[in-house]
Amino acid sequence: MNITTTKPFADLAAMEATVEAVTAQRELGRVTFTMNSESTGGLTAKTETGPLTQAGVPDESRRGKYTLHSDEPLSLLGTDTAVSPAEYILKGLAGCYVVTLASLAAARNINLDQIRLTLGFDIDLSGFLGIDKSVRKGAEHITVDVELESAGTSQEDLQDLVKALEATSPIRDTLANPVKVTTTLI
Repeated sequence: MNITTTKPFADLAAMEATVEAVTAQRELGRVTFTMNSESTGGLTAKTETGPLTQAGVPDESRRGKYTLHSDEPLSLLGTDTAVSPAEYILKGLAGCYVVTLASLAAARNINLDQIRLTLGFDIDLSGFLGIDKSVRKGAEHITVDVELESAGTSQEDLQDLVKALEATSPIRDTLANPVKVTTTLI
């Protein structure tokens, strides 16, 4: 993933206004993202955005606004017609890293010229396939190599930015720490 800009990635004034609004009305910080998904045959799925709910108020304008398709590569029994679920996880992390880096850089008055992320998702399928019960079914390791270009910013300041990124990214936090996932047949 390669992103280049000649202007700041994030609007510091807008970020500060958001912090102020959520501080004054904590319920504005309560957000629920929703997606609706259905099988489209084989290992493929079609998933559309649902309403985004903030402070208990659904934004219906997002319902069906974006459609994502998923499949598996041929070597994993799919038809390779779309991105795999594992790749979507990496995309979610990459997207969050860009947002978080942009926000942190703006708050630190660092002008980022370019962000490049190389992500990896390591999994041992013998767990998922039931071959070895001692092997985890999900990812064993997710890696992210971050390359930042910022004229006039020291390597130490960029390293501090990446350290803050790891401590701040909501998607990284979700992946790195246990989260309650409830699955219900309706």
